[in-house]
Amino acid sequence: MGLLTLRYVPEESKDKVISDEDVLGTLLKVFQALFVNDFSKQSDILTVLPEPVKSKYQDLLSVQHPRVKQLEYRHQQQNTFTPEEILYKTLGFSVARAPSSLISAGKGVFVTKGLVRKGAVVSMYPGTVYQKYEPIFFQSIGNPFIFRCLDGVLIDGNDKGISKVVYRSCSGRDQLGPLKMSDSTWLTSEIHNPLAIGQYVNNCSNDRAANVCYQEFDVPAVFPIELKQYLPNIAYSYDKQSPLRCVILVALRDIEQGEELFSNYYTIVS
Repeated sequence: MGLLTLRYVPEESKDKVISDEDVLGTLLKVFQALFVNDFSKQSDILTVLPEPVKSKYQDLLSVQHPRVKQLEYRHQQQNTFTPEEILYKTLGFSVARAPSSLISAGKGVFVTKGLVRKGAVVSMYPGTVYQKYEPIFFQSIGNPFIFRCLDGVLIDGNDKGISKVVYRSCSGRDQLGPLKMSDSTWLTSEIHNPLAIGQYVNNCSNDRAANVCYQEFDVPAVFPIELKQYLPNIAYSYDKQSPLRCVILVALRDIEQGEELFSNYYTIVS
């Protein structure tokens, strides 16, 4: 392996498979379900949210956990589900990392339960987001998890070494009191956002056709601040003007339980 390995998609893949509105709708649906499932741990955040927003989540809670009185919910930890279970209940499938079916490919990502429908958001590519003029040399050495967007923006999805340190530092920098602007649990074994494993999706091969593709998504300014704790990306430099770049993976066909995900990217080694 050379010093720098970049994943990127060909220019002709710039057309989006699904609309930004559909991506946003899916993320909000999953993140809201995760928030309500984690309601007992959100007390600090709820104190700084406007009353209408707070009421919305209490209403969602009563629907998701109808037998649990809201005031008693903080003591009912046994009523919560795992993030993977929430993903299945929300989108009809769950995904997880496991040894790849490809020889010498390390880990891969599999559909562990349910059915992924064509056009569904199946995963997110986590990591620190670098503008093309920002320094990434030392983080890139021997790092196979750097993804290059069509406009030259880079996302470092490595969950180890200096990349891990940089992400944690940027995430701590941007936190506003109890409000986290990003999710750093993808760096651990206890992932809060079950979609944030996209960097482990392996490339397609001659006998394994791509069943997912990458698609860029800029987080809109209207994104609910209380749900940013589930976004697995953070900007390297604090910038209030530019939207946060995310990369999601979209199913190119129906994908059944037990299937491994394969994407369509090229690599540059230099």
